[in-house]
Amino acid sequence: MTTEETLEMFNKYAENLRPPKTFETLMEEVEQRNIDDFIECYSDKSERLKNMIELLVDCDYFTAPAAKSHHGNIPGGLYKHSKEVTEQLVNFTNKLGLRWQKEDSPLVVGLLHDLCKTQSYKIKPKETGYEIEYIGERLLDGHGSLSLIIALDLIEWLTKEEMMCIRYHMGAYTDQKEWPFVTRAVQQYPNVLYTQTANIIASQIKNI
Repeated sequence: MTTEETLEMFNKYAENLRPPKTFETLMEEVEQRNIDDFIECYSDKSERLKNMIELLVDCDYFTAPAAKSHHGNIPGGLYKHSKEVTEQLVNFTNKLGLRWQKEDSPLVVGLLHDLCKTQSYKIKPKETGYEIEYIGERLLDGHGSLSLIIALDLIEWLTKEEMMCIRYHMGAYTDQKEWPFVTRAVQQYPNVLYTQTANIIASQIKNI
């Protein structure tokens, strides 16, 4: 047995002697890992996002799941989904030469498009794993519209283009009566369509 193998064996043994982590500790680790990632990836690229980190922490953005039983139904799933949408938007922007009203708009739209999912779920420990419970008692209804309202409350300001991208990011996955509004938004702000596509890739193809 090599020195490295011996050390590995005893390290694993030592780990087994440690008391198991509590559910709260695991949630704190998820939150801190996502906060650190957010700061590393985006804080030097967008002053607006940098200034709202504490507000995002307060509304459980970094620990919330993206859904109860669909894509991103894990602790921290909302941030993972939002980051994937952001990366898709940045990829579209770079490869297709998309023009935005603000340079950091792909980041702002991608990271804030699903804010309606904050403070909407409770993650509770089980004997094995966890369960996600939907909190249905909200003062406001809607998906894109609610995300936009929350974003306007948290961030310093949004461009009209960013507002439309957040508001209509669901595209055809919304009430049919909204389709004419979605069409007009896409015609006036083509990046609305790319936001919808980025969201579909993240949620339906990559299941994030």
